[in-house]
Amino acid sequence: LFMPQSSVRTRVAFERGIYLLGGQVISFSNEVIDKKEDLRDVCGYLNNWADLLVIRYPALDVLKKLAGYSKVPVINAMTSQNHPCEIMTDLYALSKIRKDFLKDKYLFCGLAGNIGYTWKAAAKVLGLEFSACCPKGYEIEGVKTYYSLDKAIQEKDVICTDSIPSKALVDFKDFRITKEVMQKANEGAVLNPCPPFYRKEEVSEDVIDSKYFVGYDFKKYLVEVHQAIMIY
Repeated sequence: LFMPQSSVRTRVAFERGIYLLGGQVISFSNEVIDKKEDLRDVCGYLNNWADLLVIRYPALDVLKKLAGYSKVPVINAMTSQNHPCEIMTDLYALSKIRKDFLKDKYLFCGLAGNIGYTWKAAAKVLGLEFSACCPKGYEIEGVKTYYSLDKAIQEKDVICTDSIPSKALVDFKDFRITKEVMQKANEGAVLNPCPPFYRKEEVSEDVIDSKYFVGYDFKKYLVEVHQAIMIY
């Protein structure tokens, strides 16, 4: 495993998933990837001992480079451009509680980033009805965008968010998901904020403590989905 020290959910889920499969985890920080040694040489040695490389690193092109040098599978545990394991887990969790999650209407509230772009990719693969809501200037290219949260939330079933950088909080002040906002969505709608989420920023206190929030229960499936990806 190559993970930054700040990783909590991704790291715990991969480490526990590997342990439960009877595997052994050897953990490194991302400093190993950043050091002067050529990546082809790092992989040249790891090829002797590793069965999988699980990597959480900002640059997707570095993961692709490592995959090219590695004789074993490389799993993308998050980059600045995407977060596939996370969104696959959310979709699996939705399949457990929704009548037909493929027919639900999805709304992403946040700026263009790794979570939004991964939801876009998932929507394309699975044919989901997917739209976004954000201030002007923060759009996800190629996605239908609303500039009014009250309008965007109507007739939606699954509302997803991502954390907002501090410098953009002022622009997103009218795009916070609250309990009152969720009441305007479809009956039975759920709120799935991508962690780490920040109360009083992209989501309110009252909505996290409401029936709409499914985040904790959704993330319990990270272990199972990570295991499935590793076995595959």
